[in-house]
Amino acid sequence: MAVKNDGENATKSTNSFNKMKDQKLETKIIGSKNNSGANHVFNDFMNAFESFKSSNDERLDALEKRGASDPLTEQKLDKISAHLDHQQSKITLLNQKANRPILGDRGDFNINNMQVDEGKAAFNAYMRQGVSQIETIEGKAYSLVSGNDGGYFVPDHLETQILDNLQMVSPIRDIAGIQQVTSATYKKPFAVDEFASGWVGDNAARPQTNGADLEELVFPTMELYAMPAASASLLEDSAINLDAWIAAEIEAAFVDQETEAFVNGDGVNKPKGFLNVPTVDEASWTWGNLGYVATGASGDFASSDSSDCLLDLIYSVKSRYRANSHWVMNRKTQAEIRKLKDADGNYMWRPAETVNGKASLLNYNIAEVEQMPNIAANSFSIAFGDFNRGYLIVDRRGISILRDPYSAKPYLLFYTTKRVGGGVHDFNAIKLLKFAAS
Repeated sequence: MAVKNDGENATKSTNSFNKMKDQKLETKIIGSKNNSGANHVFNDFMNAFESFKSSNDERLDALEKRGASDPLTEQKLDKISAHLDHQQSKITLLNQKANRPILGDRGDFNINNMQVDEGKAAFNAYMRQGVSQIETIEGKAYSLVSGNDGGYFVPDHLETQILDNLQMVSPIRDIAGIQQVTSATYKKPFAVDEFASGWVGDNAARPQTNGADLEELVFPTMELYAMPAASASLLEDSAINLDAWIAAEIEAAFVDQETEAFVNGDGVNKPKGFLNVPTVDEASWTWGNLGYVATGASGDFASSDSSDCLLDLIYSVKSRYRANSHWVMNRKTQAEIRKLKDADGNYMWRPAETVNGKASLLNYNIAEVEQMPNIAANSFSIAFGDFNRGYLIVDRRGISILRDPYSAKPYLLFYTTKRVGGGVHDFNAIKLLKFAAS
């Protein structure tokens, strides 16, 4: 890429500024976000939950009196539970749409944003016509610049929006720790145990204390790719917001792949998931393993005192982690959890109190992650802990796009890549529930 001197860059910026002042900027009215649809679905969800509790009470009464429940009641309960899951998914989707920032121009001109506007113009020219304008602007508008054969890195504002969208729709990104890097690997020393300390008098000697055991945690970043396709007519339509289109396509392509890796990934060309590290009974826990608590029955909760294992799991996590802890499970496991009551006959699972809230279990929010395993013999179907401290996602700066008009004529492919890594960061912070007798 040609390098211009400061005088040429200054002249270029001044000319661009004067041209932009004379042009009528595209505007977009940003009104208040209407979330009435989510409110309507939420009200229906709450009514369905009342029906669910009534039907489940009938089932529990029948079990207590006759030792078996009515099949019709079980069938009704399953239908209501499925409806609850469906409505909850709709609420989540509507909230995500309502909370997404608008990517279009706002109509407010600011000389400080001129460089970003130039970057957007160059990026649009490359996406729509394959025209390279990257050498005509300063590199500040981009995270990095790739060669002609490697495509372009998207502008900073678009990369930020893509990562924000991924965090909004990814249940693991929403609760995990996230670190951005510019290198291929992130390394961090970590104290396995506490540094020694002690009390001394004002004039007393300070004996040397033993240092903590340190380990180096290494998180390599792996390449994740997608190839969204577009027609020539879509790219020729000036009304199409390419920023919004590419952000939506990347979000749809990456979110499931990332979440699967964060949960179950084996670490080979992908992040290592928290369910793919060694596990050990909590009573024998050591660093490098995730501790688990058993339910007391293979593939099920114990027949008596079913909820005790959930309380045991909560208190297996140290107090300093519990304040920021979440439950992680899929919707089928959550459907079973909804049926449980405490010793006083109160339902332990609680729906969200507001349309933007989250369901909770024993006063801790639930992150619904479909990639978690269903309840089965010896399955780790529920995780609990402080994932912000326990699991780290590493994003390497730069999302690259290579325009390919040849491989799928008449469509254009956009080979899009980003590098991401991840793994357990603190083995103290996450605990698992094992559906096993012991």
